[in-house]
Amino acid sequence: MKKILVANRGEIAIRVMQTAKKMGIKTVAVYSAADRNAPHVKFADEAVYIGEAPSSQSYLLGYKIIEAAKTTGADAIHPGYGFLSENANFAEEVEKSGLTFIGPRPDAIRIMGSKLGAKDAVKAYNIPMVPGVDEAITDVAKAKAISAEIGFPILIKASAGGGGKGMRIVENEAEFESQMDRAISEATSAFGDGSVFIEKYVASPRHIEIQVMADSHGNVLYLFERECSIQRRHQKVVEEAPSSVLTPQIRKAMGEAAVKVAKACNYLGAGTVEFLLDENLNFYFLEMNTRLQVEHPVTEMITGLDLVELQIKIARGEVMDIKQEDLHIKGHAMELRVYAEDPVNDFAPSVGHLSTYNIPVGEGIRVDNGFEQGMDVPIYYDPMLAKLITYGKNREAAIQLMIEAIANYHIEGVATTLPFGTFVMEHEAFRSGNFDTHFVKKYYDSAALKAKADTEAEIAAYIALKHYLEDRKTLRLPKK
Repeated sequence: MKKILVANRGEIAIRVMQTAKKMGIKTVAVYSAADRNAPHVKFADEAVYIGEAPSSQSYLLGYKIIEAAKTTGADAIHPGYGFLSENANFAEEVEKSGLTFIGPRPDAIRIMGSKLGAKDAVKAYNIPMVPGVDEAITDVAKAKAISAEIGFPILIKASAGGGGKGMRIVENEAEFESQMDRAISEATSAFGDGSVFIEKYVASPRHIEIQVMADSHGNVLYLFERECSIQRRHQKVVEEAPSSVLTPQIRKAMGEAAVKVAKACNYLGAGTVEFLLDENLNFYFLEMNTRLQVEHPVTEMITGLDLVELQIKIARGEVMDIKQEDLHIKGHAMELRVYAEDPVNDFAPSVGHLSTYNIPVGEGIRVDNGFEQGMDVPIYYDPMLAKLITYGKNREAAIQLMIEAIANYHIEGVATTLPFGTFVMEHEAFRSGNFDTHFVKKYYDSAALKAKADTEAEIAAYIALKHYLEDRKTLRLPKK
């Protein structure tokens, strides 16, 4: 493998290219009209224009990406995450074109791309699952009867869903039909598939995921867990590794369950098995993400491994040179997704011009970044600017370093989730480890965050005025 085309943009494109260059592999970037001068384009050895700004006219056009790979003489395509990373048809077309897809086999993507398909695939492996049905529901009367049997509250979920779309909590029988209709409608609109299923709603869940790696020689490893319970709109904002609540016994049991899930679909490469953990520390299989995760850096920090390097080596057909017993957790890592979103306005997207953009630096601080000062934040793509990662010898040290790193991350021109990150890190529920996926709903107060920002702005203005007045009083003697 001498040249890799990265079928993505922003920070993940740069992240993949950094490892490829470290391994002596040339890189090819693809870009849309909106990304013509983006950092990932400059970072690559070559770059190919693939279309207009909307992703449907550029980053989602698989044939154009394959064509770009062939034109530049690339051997392989790394999809990153998002866009075409979990598109089985694209993976298949890449292979048919004689190129290597740095990711799982198409069949595994198809199986795990359906929540119902995933549940069916792991049935024989005795993996704990949330009580519910394992088939698509179309008969509303039957669905209502099943829900009554499971016991309310229940959760209606889109089979092809993700990001909280096509998901509805139903508290009682009276609201069942209206919520069912909404879930089906939303799932159809978002995914082109209205299939839904029903699960018991776990009232105080934590979202714990296990990183797995599998080579083509039958070896499957689990690289411990990531805690991903701090979410807004069912999407992660803060992640950490390891979790503050798992015992070594539960960690081992979850890891071994994740390995079984990977084996159930003949998995290859990097994948993540997601679980719900209830208040009694019982865990239940949710789904498998068949790609590199946004939050992979926290796993890298606590294991000392480069997951992209492992992906590339596995795609080249190599045997993993590490065993499960070689893996140990060292230290603690935090990650904040720095989104161009306004946390005081219900996390609404914030587009604009980055008049100031200075990232923090220092020991234990890592920024996976896709932007630079002077750039515009486009409206066409996911609003994540960067990922801010901190590492310390323990959880307390990683939290404190994150607070300091946020304070030294200077962005002007757009609103970001940086103040929300400080709110989380300073909150007693988070610091104590006693939190769940309802953290934002329970504790977050945007008005209080705005008041704090206003107060800090007033203090800064007062200090600036004080310095100005003192400076005016200073006797300035003429130079001789």
